Amino acid sequence: MKTPVVDQDTCTGCGLCADIAPDTFEVNDDGVAEVIDPQGDDEDTIQEAIDSCPVEAISWEE
Repeated sequence: MKTPVVDQDTCTGCGLCADIAPDTFEVNDDGVAEVIDPQGDDEDTIQEAIDSCPVEAISWEE
């Protein structure tokens, strides 16, 4: 199963992923995105969030 992962060193905390897939991602207290539920949104929505990340900090992990 594919799981979205956030490279927190790369993430700028713009919040776009959380806007697109709010059941999967959130911006934490440190101001960077994290995965709160890998299956929170459907795969197409998560892929849209991955594609929308301006610094390409989100990817799929097998």
